[in-house]
Amino acid sequence: MTADQLGFDGKVVLITGAGGGLGRQHALLFASRGALVVINDLGGAVDGSGSDKGAAARVVDEIVAAGGEAVADTNSVATPEGGAAIVQTAIDAFGKVDIVVNNAGILRDKSFHNMEPDLMNPVFDVHLKGAFHVTQPAFVRMREQGYGRIISTSSAAGIFGNFGQTNYGAAKMGLVGFTRVLAVEGAKYNIKANAIAPLALTRMTESIMGGLGDKLDPGLVSPLVAYLAHEDCPVSGQIFSVGGGRVAQVFIGETQGFHSPTLSMEDIRDNWDTITNRDGYGVPMNLAEETAMFLPFFK
Repeated sequence: MTADQLGFDGKVVLITGAGGGLGRQHALLFASRGALVVINDLGGAVDGSGSDKGAAARVVDEIVAAGGEAVADTNSVATPEGGAAIVQTAIDAFGKVDIVVNNAGILRDKSFHNMEPDLMNPVFDVHLKGAFHVTQPAFVRMREQGYGRIISTSSAAGIFGNFGQTNYGAAKMGLVGFTRVLAVEGAKYNIKANAIAPLALTRMTESIMGGLGDKLDPGLVSPLVAYLAHEDCPVSGQIFSVGGGRVAQVFIGETQGFHSPTLSMEDIRDNWDTITNRDGYGVPMNLAEETAMFLPFFK
């Protein structure tokens, strides 16, 4: 590494779903920059069925062959016990955990009128609950050591919507709320949390990418993940879109709005243009800042 390159010497990175696709690329980049990496992957199919405990081991072998350090973990993120065991793997191997990358995911797409609990619940278990199961025991350790970085993988399907993905979209938007609250709670402990919405060619997306897939190397997502995980990164509670070499910030804005102390349905109808006027919109970063947008109307 050159003097101006960002490194992770001595930092312990735990990446879920790192046996292939985006997670594997993240792991290879972190390891190449000196991080000690925990490769978690159950090795299941895209829909979460089955398992292949060799998936994580193969990525470990790649890292070790390149001169890095890594260990494999094959516990499931979908249970509290699995999440705790994944974090314990990091503690047993390297003595701590500095960075968590919530990347594990599955797909069980179906249009909403055909959505069933067996399609909804496993997606929530892996994406949203899985992030909780892994991050919560890691967060306790991060508080104690006064340092941590958490990157969760959201999706444009949740932020903006996509046909046939009510389960996936709801889970992924849930990770935005998860990230925003972690940023608030972690601030005084030097714990930063951010979310990404990646666009990349992986086994989960190859059937829908068409010709665009050639431009969407998953390795072009990993530099953002690594930067957000670095100790020099100043931001927390943010969302970023990333894919094909493009990085952009995604934010939740709020118009200045309309106020009437005797608000009626007719007031809303008659002032709809004011309510939806985006001129001078705000971008609150937490509940307190959003609440403050009401105060000018209450003087």
